[in-house]
Formats: sequence, structure tokens, C-alpha cells
Amino acid sequence: MGRYAVLVSGPAGSGKSTLCSALIAHANTLGRTIHLVNLDPAAERFSYTPSIDVRELITLEDVMDEMKLGPNGGLVYCFEYLLENLDWLDEQLGGFEDDYLIIDCPGQIELYTHTALLQGLLTYLSVSHSFRLCQLYLLESHFVDEVSKFFAGTLSAMSAMINLEVPWINVMSKMDLVERGETASRLGRGLRGKREMERYLDPDPLLLTEEANASTNPRFHSLNQSLVQLIDDFAMINFMPLDATSEDSVGALLSHIDHAMQSQEDEEPKEPRDMDKFEVDEGGGDELEDDETRMEAMLEREMERRAGGGIGDVEI
Repeated sequence: MGRYAVLVSGPAGSGKSTLCSALIAHANTLGRTIHLVNLDPAAERFSYTPSIDVRELITLEDVMDEMKLGPNGGLVYCFEYLLENLDWLDEQLGGFEDDYLIIDCPGQIELYTHTALLQGLLTYLSVSHSFRLCQLYLLESHFVDEVSKFFAGTLSAMSAMINLEVPWINVMSKMDLVERGETASRLGRGLRGKREMERYLDPDPLLLTEEANASTNPRFHSLNQSLVQLIDDFAMINFMPLDATSEDSVGALLSHIDHAMQSQEDEEPKEPRDMDKFEVDEGGGDELEDDETRMEAMLEREMERRAGGGIGDVEI
């Protein structure tokens, strides 16, 4: 079996840690081993204890206190420090041969779109440790309750995808909060019904343009058209709905991850069944012995015929 690492990324509050816990819990029911890796130096708690925790190397709080940096600058410093101390990560990864890692990443979008820090880490994992990688990018369902927000979220996902260059799955998280037929006024959280939300999972360019133009000043219609055309031209931006409370939903996502990393190719083949033993165990031993006896008798007669120079049919 090979080595696999799934990086769970996305904006802060998009449900990354919840998804990590759900994937691990579902894998446990399947008898699979998945280890949690925390790369967020500002994380506070987890449902599962991380097997590898960057907070053992550096924490955001310490950096902010000692370096007098803000949250974003401190996080960038933490990642720079991690990349300068990869021997620590080498030691941590050494005990996880032939395993599946779920890596919980920080929520600051700058790491994915504005710097090469995370890209450097991915290169290190794939080249130095032969990990097959897959990146999940989470976007909250209520973040796309209107087309302008959908544009913002989609463009951020596209920017990160182009920057990191690994197999990629976009996930529409917190679909359990979207109730069928509920309106935004009743929910009080700006959430649309599932039926309306589905149009954003695999968006139609024409419908996106019409909706955007209907809610904006005509001066921006050409901009709307350009944004829709950009999204459509890449043809890579669609979202997989995720309800982290549903075993079926989590299982479907895990299957997509396995397919993206082609993990099935490294599965050990099952040993073929021992047919002789099987037939004996099933009471078929007598028939097997009779077949062998007849075959031996046939061969003996054939040998005698050839030795005597006779010509005749072989009796079976």
C-alpha cells in the first residue's frame, strides 16, 4: 500500500475540523487507519488527538507574543519556521509508513493564494516522502446564498487550485444546515433551500449571468459576463455537497478522495482460494479422487499403447 495525504483547506469556519473528525470516524467503521495531522498552530481542540501536531514545534500565540506580529503575519511566520525545520516533520512522519493522513490546514486563505508556503510543503510531501496528495477546499453553503458571494468563493477556490497544482475536490460544506423548502427569513441565517442551492453545485453559465445581471447595476453586466466566462472556461469548478452528519455523504466524499489519489491501485490482491482444500472441505473430496484415478488410468493405457506400437482410440 502507498502513502496518502488529504489536505483539508478552506476559509476559517468552513467546517474543516468537523470534516476531519467525520472522515476519521467513517474510516474507523470500515476498518481503515487514518491519522490526523494538525498544521494549524492556532488550533485549540480536536475531537481526535492529532498523531502529528505542529503546536509541538511552534504555536501562533508564542509567535505573536515574541515577534509582535498579528494573526496573519504570525501564521506566515509559523509556516516559514516549519519549512525551515523539516527535520522535525521527517521524524514525525517516519512512524507512519503505508498510512492515510488527514491534514487539517489553517483557515487563512493567504496561505493558499498569496504565498508559496503551502505549495512548498506539498512538494516536500510528494517528493521526499512519496505521498499521493489530494486537496479538499471547503466553502460554506450559506456563503453562497447569492451569486456575488458565489463568485467570490469560486474565484478563491480557483486561485488556490491553480497555485497548489494537486488533485482537487471542492466541497460545499454544512449542507445539513440547508433545509429543504426553508426560506432565508425563517432560518434567519441567509440559507436557501437545498433545491435552490443545487444550482451552485454545478453552475449553468447562462443562469449565473442572468441572476448576476438581475441584482446589479447595468454598468457591471460586462464584468458579470467575464466572471462567468472565466469560471466556465476552466470547467473545473463544481462542488460536492457535504453533510458531515450523514454517513452516506461522508462515505461518498471518501470514495471521491480515494479515486482522486488512485488508492485502489495499491491495494494488496486477495489470495486465491485453494480449490483443492475447498472441495475437500465441502465434501467434494471423493469426486476429486475419482477424477484423478480415471486420469491416471487413461495415461497408463496410452503409455502401454504407444509402447506396443498399437493404434487405437484412447478410452476415457
